[in-house]
Amino acid sequence: MSTLLAIESSCDETSAAVCVDGQILSNFIANQTVHEQYGGVVPELASRAHMQHIVPVVDAALAQAFPLLPTPAERLQKLDAIAFTQAPGLIGSLLVGTQFAKSLSLSLNKPLIAVHHMQAHVLANLIGEERPTFPFLCLTVSGGHTQIVLARSPLDLEVIGETIDDAAGEAFDKSAKLLGLPYPGGPLIDKYAKEGNPLAFKFAEPQIPELNFSFSGLKTSVLYFLQKQEPGFIQDNLADICASVQYTIISILLRKLKKAVQQTGVRQVCIAGGVSANSGLRKALQEAGVKHGWETFIPKFEYCTDNAAMIAITAYYKYQAGEFTDLSAGPSARAEW
Repeated sequence: MSTLLAIESSCDETSAAVCVDGQILSNFIANQTVHEQYGGVVPELASRAHMQHIVPVVDAALAQAFPLLPTPAERLQKLDAIAFTQAPGLIGSLLVGTQFAKSLSLSLNKPLIAVHHMQAHVLANLIGEERPTFPFLCLTVSGGHTQIVLARSPLDLEVIGETIDDAAGEAFDKSAKLLGLPYPGGPLIDKYAKEGNPLAFKFAEPQIPELNFSFSGLKTSVLYFLQKQEPGFIQDNLADICASVQYTIISILLRKLKKAVQQTGVRQVCIAGGVSANSGLRKALQEAGVKHGWETFIPKFEYCTDNAAMIAITAYYKYQAGEFTDLSAGPSARAEW
């Protein structure tokens, strides 16, 4: 039996979760609204907010997981290990979670488990009853990463395709900024796209070899298109522009995913990462599954964006395998798998 506390602090969400034998008992997230006025995450402000949030978030996660234990000290004694996001992410944000986890590990004399953030996004698909069996493919899409991962087992994950420049989430957010939408703009594009015609405007779809992606050309295509328009054009055509941008991004993603299925023969397909919360992508994956005979899996919304539950489920498998780290472990902004 294993009872794990997991901490996620890679960007601008402070999250803590408790996992008992692979079951998530709690998953608390504190968001940071301070970045909205700057149009993006400010690293220094993010790390300061993590320092403010981490104690109450951990306390709330433990309280929900162990409601019959009256004190924080008693709840902490139930833990068998402490897990944390080690990489990748904003170094200042990662440092807060890493040091907090290491301090708990030292004070409680409990083992420490380091988790790779992107591996955790993939394994978020293993939370709950409806989960894929191995092997499966996972399209992982977020603001900083776009990857196709072949999962042979919980701890045997291989990146078989990835972006060579920008991520899909960045393409959403940068396009939204060009349209004058506030940060974070990706969800707003999804919102307006529901009311627009996805075939109204044509944007570039870069042709990249094999299973890799590129989104820099798409961003440039959107920029040049908007620069040619008359004043008032965006306001009059906002829904159609959003729908067309979203359609193009999803088309790029699914074309590569289809190719990955053909190359590997693996027909269980998942999505993960913050962009997997996009309603257009979720619908497109389900439709592709029906059309091509794939078995598709989509995480609940709460497990798509950065959260500690995905760190906890990954730590559960690492705990079973005896994969622990020590107090010399430090955060890394850009760690390879």
